[in-house]
Amino acid sequence: MAFFFRYRVSLALLAVLPLTGCLFRSHKIEPPITSVQLKTATQQELIDYINTQAAGIQSMQATVDIDTTVGGVKKGKVTDYQEIRGYVLARKPAMLRMIGLMPIVRNKAFDMVSDGQTFKLWIPSKNRFMVGRNDIESPNPTQPLENLRPQYIYDALLLRRIDPQNEIAVMENDTDLVSDVKSHRASRADYVIAVINKGEHGWTLSRKIIFSRTDLLPHRQLLYDSNGNVTTNALYGNYKVETGIEFPWQIEIARPQEEYDITLNIVKLDLNQPLPDDKFILDQPPGAEVVHLDKPATQSSSAPHGDSR
Repeated sequence: MAFFFRYRVSLALLAVLPLTGCLFRSHKIEPPITSVQLKTATQQELIDYINTQAAGIQSMQATVDIDTTVGGVKKGKVTDYQEIRGYVLARKPAMLRMIGLMPIVRNKAFDMVSDGQTFKLWIPSKNRFMVGRNDIESPNPTQPLENLRPQYIYDALLLRRIDPQNEIAVMENDTDLVSDVKSHRASRADYVIAVINKGEHGWTLSRKIIFSRTDLLPHRQLLYDSNGNVTTNALYGNYKVETGIEFPWQIEIARPQEEYDITLNIVKLDLNQPLPDDKFILDQPPGAEVVHLDKPATQSSSAPHGDSR
């Protein structure tokens, strides 16, 4: 009998609660505000775009303004360097050269070149000529820019095709809520193509290419190491059409582990022009200190001219 009484009381409370406004409060959920008509694409269309871009660009030569920032949480401070003028040359399959000029006087601040496997870096102000391999890192927390490898620039500049023999691509439909300058909520919709690579130790996440649904262009690329850590965060903007190819004229390359950020603002761009081999030759200057970055520091030496092992 007592149980039956409690059961009837419970039913009565459930019936009364919706009528008792002081016990609850409702509110409307406003849909996100966006004034841009979002575009749609299939997974295959996005993959085809990546592969078409990769096939359509065989070389590039650009005059750029280079902004560099070093530091972050690990270093405890952030240092912004003065913008300098520079030149970037790239040629498939993996050749890259990048030259930076000192402000005003326009002497060389640095000159680096890579064939995809090995690289050379010349810093005239320090009279240092550094050589090494792209796949061997020698972290130097006191000089983060000495951790820079030409391959990082190359991988961010030119989208790599998706290899169906060794890679799997999957699509994610992603949406973020952001606020505009008037504090209105807006939806930022993206398509994400995640590329999974078959390596020596199994399948790993290789990279993600993020397409904005406002224009269906890649606006971000994340590159990962074999442990799933982000190695490069590349942002793309200010797209222009050059010889029928859409290419970003602003490219920001962030390396979160080393805590440096390089932004390339393109001033002049030539795509698919001949770039002979001699454009990618960097000889060791006479008397320069040679530093082998893929070996212990004690093996650095002043090698004879022409010895760039």
